Amino acid sequence: MGACQNARVVILLLFAPFALAAAPDRTRPNIILIMVDDMGYSDIGCYGGEVETPNLDRLAENGLRFTQFYNTAKCHTTRAELLTGNYAYAIGDHAMEHGATLGEVLRTAGYRTLISGKWHQRPLPTTRGFDRYYGLADGCCNFFNPGLRARNGEGAPGRKGRTRVRRWAIEDQVIMGYTNPAKDFYTTDAFTSYAIDRLEEYKGEEKPFLLYLPYTAPHYPLHAWPEDIEKYRGKYLVGWDEIRKRRFTRMSELGIIGPAHKLSARTGRAWSDLSEEEKDAEDLKMAVYAAMIDRVDQNLGRLFAKVRDLGEWENTLVLFLTDNGACPEQPNTTPEIPPGPVESYRTISVEWANASNTPYRKFKSTDYEGGIRTPFIAHWPGVIDGGTTDQVGHIIDVSATFRDITGAGYPVVIADKKTRPPVGKSLLPVFRGQQRESHGVLFWHFNRANAIREGNLKAVRQGGAKWELYDLEKDPTELKNLASERPDKVAELASLWTSWEKNCRKRPR
Repeated sequence: MGACQNARVVILLLFAPFALAAAPDRTRPNIILIMVDDMGYSDIGCYGGEVETPNLDRLAENGLRFTQFYNTAKCHTTRAELLTGNYAYAIGDHAMEHGATLGEVLRTAGYRTLISGKWHQRPLPTTRGFDRYYGLADGCCNFFNPGLRARNGEGAPGRKGRTRVRRWAIEDQVIMGYTNPAKDFYTTDAFTSYAIDRLEEYKGEEKPFLLYLPYTAPHYPLHAWPEDIEKYRGKYLVGWDEIRKRRFTRMSELGIIGPAHKLSARTGRAWSDLSEEEKDAEDLKMAVYAAMIDRVDQNLGRLFAKVRDLGEWENTLVLFLTDNGACPEQPNTTPEIPPGPVESYRTISVEWANASNTPYRKFKSTDYEGGIRTPFIAHWPGVIDGGTTDQVGHIIDVSATFRDITGAGYPVVIADKKTRPPVGKSLLPVFRGQQRESHGVLFWHFNRANAIREGNLKAVRQGGAKWELYDLEKDPTELKNLASERPDKVAELASLWTSWEKNCRKRPR
């Protein structure tokens, strides 16, 4: 062998390990699942909003945006379905006793399983397949001080009710009324820091990781850092009517909505009917709300930078969504304290919640599109190309997608109880730019909110009202009720929903 050939062999041997390391194992990607709380469909920049979300916008630009992706319209049911791949009431909506969580599923494929943020289920994550946990095990809390006692130099933390103590947990230890001593504590920052610390801790192991990062923002109470609020102060004095028009235009330009979309009628007061003092107060509410979303995006920038520093970005699947539509609830327990600081407990108005759900009708806790349609971004270098898809997806599909990618199994028994087989369908074909097999029929149920979608037809009702019928292809904002024109179809879909709901109540034996 000549000198040149010998040199070539040496060079190839020297660079071979690096070449191998640069080829990600697409069957075992790291997974980051990010969920925000009570955020509307059009709030973030890449879905038409004016809130500055550059990290999410870049994720969307290089990933895939879904325009017809669904949650369940409510916090705990969305989490049950996201985690188990089945309908919440079919597996036990609060305890998930007949479902296997994403942690339990991906452990079968050798994953390190981590969660930081809002859990909102009865059993702790550390008993349901997750190795490590830090966060709010409850539904909502004060962002600066989730506990009961005031820190030195601060007033009492604003709370939803005097007797309401929020459940927090660090690993497997429950803390009823958690007050972090640090005055710079803020839940969004703390959740991200814990996640980053765990990625650093486990960086040397060969296991891929699942990081489930469910933020509490921008769920009430309206709490944000002053510098973040100042960034948006005055930007909402144009009013919710103008904000809705501007968002609708941007959404059309981005391809998030199409020609069939019409801007639904405003819910609540006209902006022009408010006094100048009222307008200023409403501007502050929305400025704090926007600041909360902005802070999430800032923290995602920190997290993504860490993943890149670890050399894991090219083999990481990132998913982003919200748990339900924007919230119209009004538990303003500190009306004398403006939104923002630790002592306050305030919410956005119904009209701003309506603007957040542009162009759709209704809100959280209803099964109209404003309650259940969510932004959904999927980013995976080398697999997903940038673009937008109108293929219909649902949070029950997330577990199926992870199993399809990794080959993980779905446990038949969890804690001596039989699981119900999952019903989601993998999104991997959509990620690859292919048309996947549709669900055919999707169901929703939360409390008195009910809906069923078959193809493009959707029947929906709220409380004791009659079923309504909409053609989502021709009327995606649900403005023309077809129930009187097609009573037979309404009866058919209502019967299907009733049969499904009865089946959900049956527990596997």
